[in-house]
Amino acid sequence: MWHLLMEIVLLLTVAFVLGAIAQKLKQSAIIGYLMAGAVVGPLLFNAEAVRQVAELGVALLLFSIGLEFSFSRLRTLGSIALIGGTLQVIISLALFAILLIPFTDLSTAIAIGAMAALSSTAVVLRVLVDRAAIDSIHGRNALGILLLQDIAVVPLVLLVTVLSQGGSAGEIALHLGKTLGGAVILVVAFYLLFYHLVPRLLMAQGLFANRELVVLLAIIIALGSIWVAHALALSPALGAFLAGMLLAESPFASQIRSDIVSIRTLFVTLFFTSVGMLADPSWLVQHLQEVLIGLLLVFGVKTLIIYAIARFFNNGPVHALATGFTLAQVGEFSFVLAAAAFEGALINADQFAIVVSITILSLLFAPYTVVNAEKWALFVLTRLFRSKLQYSGKTPMNPQPDQMHVLIIGFGPAGQEVAQALKSHNVDSHVIELNPHTAAKAGQMDLHVHIGDATSSDMMNHIGSQAICAAVITLPDPKTCRDVIANLKLLLPGIPILTRSRYHRYSMDLKNRGATIVVDEESTVGQTLADNLITLMHKSNQDAMACALTGERSP
Repeated sequence: MWHLLMEIVLLLTVAFVLGAIAQKLKQSAIIGYLMAGAVVGPLLFNAEAVRQVAELGVALLLFSIGLEFSFSRLRTLGSIALIGGTLQVIISLALFAILLIPFTDLSTAIAIGAMAALSSTAVVLRVLVDRAAIDSIHGRNALGILLLQDIAVVPLVLLVTVLSQGGSAGEIALHLGKTLGGAVILVVAFYLLFYHLVPRLLMAQGLFANRELVVLLAIIIALGSIWVAHALALSPALGAFLAGMLLAESPFASQIRSDIVSIRTLFVTLFFTSVGMLADPSWLVQHLQEVLIGLLLVFGVKTLIIYAIARFFNNGPVHALATGFTLAQVGEFSFVLAAAAFEGALINADQFAIVVSITILSLLFAPYTVVNAEKWALFVLTRLFRSKLQYSGKTPMNPQPDQMHVLIIGFGPAGQEVAQALKSHNVDSHVIELNPHTAAKAGQMDLHVHIGDATSSDMMNHIGSQAICAAVITLPDPKTCRDVIANLKLLLPGIPILTRSRYHRYSMDLKNRGATIVVDEESTVGQTLADNLITLMHKSNQDAMACALTGERSP
């Protein structure tokens, strides 16, 4: 055990160093993690044990993606997410399978086609967010398609598992029927457990306020769902994703996601380093020509497919091609499909090696294609049509006024007054509140409720996907207000921030930390008392005033 621990520490240390170097060079840290695995992998004696630990990272990643997935969020991304993302996965899988049929059997061609259909959520979203391009037209297109791809991972894993079992068409159909039957049982059981029982358990008095218990419960849910899926002979990834997806509709999703982010980061880092361990530099050098041809084929075919789909949904040619360049790479979940196919003898060692090599190289190039997507698209189309194209650049898809939301942090009496006033003016509100019972009042007002800690960057990052136009902090604690302001300035830059200050001595500090308007309670109360006193004096004569001050009623 101690040797395994030492090797994990060594692997994480090298991953940290190379990941930091990659970040310094303005590249994705994932590139550093992959390189760490390639460098350290040959030195490890317990490589298989490390890979088994890393599989937990994949499951936790899918659990957190399930927490991100909600039907309401998917609807906000429009038809290009729901329909375009589905078309992209199906068409890419089918076209790559057709191209591969002359070189291998149908089942293997379908499996490799499924691997090639996926793009890298981790790399693309990181680069888009870092460059503030997530709300550009091609950025929102990419976000919608990536979300559907992440959802598609689960049925694709099931597909690869069924194909690995081989047999005739009838036997494959029988295996598929059994798998789907097990999946239905899993969905029904998880629905009853995670959609009804767990939220009620979290609503129990004092339970949700204890962060340690929430973290523990989240880990139990994630790992328990993995085990149950395995016991039903289903993919552990399916169990993790379903558990997260069913919890996503509860108001606790953002806080659970925030609480497990550190643990997930550990295991996901191990996953990417374990992928790097699969790299075989000597094999790559010997088969460099085949790998490069495969890489160019994947980039070209995927770019054209996504371009056609984006054009079908009335995107301009530049934005459509930029979306294609952004999603042209092979994604991290392709490693999951490749590992399942290799373990099931669906692909051989050489096929596995070429898939891994193409995927790693595409991830290495992905940050460059995402960063330069618009520039390359404009260049290609201008040369192709030999004319200037009408192009709006990085114009963000700004929400219409009726789509704007105000973020209310804290739903005590002050927060409720703000929400009521906004509702009377038909302004939609999102509420962050740590106390489930207080948050229930916001739910009764038909507001968007997020139960959790507003000082959590992951919580705020999730809220930031909404069209927030202003934030109102109604919390009484000045230290918490400072932390929330810092979070808002980092993750929702540019929006006006209104906050309360319970005591006068904290007002200037909150203002200096970035609050647009600070309502000083002590000054406000004093001013209100003075205004009422002056009004009373103006309305009464001296004798009536004297009677009022002594508590007597005027005759």
